[in-house]
Amino acid sequence: MASGVNGTSGRPRKAAGRSPSVSPLSLNRISFYLRCLKRLDAEGLERISSKELARRFNLSAPQIRKDLAQLGEFGIRGVGYETSALIEHLSTLLGLDRQHRMVIVGMGNLGSALARYLGFNSGPFQVVAGIDKDPDKVGERIGSFVVRPAEELAQVVRCSGAEIGVLTVPADGAQASHDALVDAGIRGVINFSPTRIRPVPGVPLKDVDLRIHLEELAYFLQERQGQHS
Repeated sequence: MASGVNGTSGRPRKAAGRSPSVSPLSLNRISFYLRCLKRLDAEGLERISSKELARRFNLSAPQIRKDLAQLGEFGIRGVGYETSALIEHLSTLLGLDRQHRMVIVGMGNLGSALARYLGFNSGPFQVVAGIDKDPDKVGERIGSFVVRPAEELAQVVRCSGAEIGVLTVPADGAQASHDALVDAGIRGVINFSPTRIRPVPGVPLKDVDLRIHLEELAYFLQERQGQHS
């Protein structure tokens, strides 16, 4: 099977019309492909086949081809994908060709760690503000900003240009903090609080709960132990 899709050039050809609709699972994989391609580009590799990409990063070559086929036509049959061109196209698809400013609500241990996290402060992402209702936190300098009080959230969002809200507050305050972010003009929220939040139509919400993954691992460990007992 060919490593790329039929085409006359190594550069991607976009389908006519609006951007393709891609499932969240496909987006997760595409994000990982982009990370892998950037590593290869840094190594000086100009072309890569789906088979070789799969081999290097423990992926599925058919799945790579299927995911990329949703986005346009790539590569030359038998030659593969042009690394830099594919990086550019996937970066544009994921919205990584522009700056995304973030405000963190809840500057406890997790919020403070995220404010200093390189992944939140490199490339297209930047934490520009932090909010907390604890008077002992307000006024503290963390990273490049000074923590502001909760009542100044709307002003902070407006002045900083933040469009992504990061929630790291306790469960009992998560919904109110989420709604306050939306009211302040935030366009998308990532929720690290240990609770489910009612989303607002038109404002994407992503939940991140590491405990769920730990409990899933605990289940599999217990299941494996039972098989060997």
